[in-house]
Amino acid sequence: MKSSGFIEVDLFSKDVNSLDNPEALRFKKLLEEVAKEYECRLISLDIDEGTAIFSFDNDELTAEILRVLKNDSET
Repeated sequence: MKSSGFIEVDLFSKDVNSLDNPEALRFKKLLEEVAKEYECRLISLDIDEGTAIFSFDNDELTAEILRVLKNDSET
């Protein structure tokens, strides 16, 4: 299983600190659905004080997410 790098994004409030949190579980489901669309897998997901750290085994998907995040930060 090869990771295409990690994406780290501040998404939640600081009190969201585990995958047991309902918000984190919804996010995990979303990531798994996106991975399915790209015919790849979610390799890892961790939540640390509101920051989501995740990776896929697909360079194309990882690059697309990074483009979206970059464009969002510029607006």
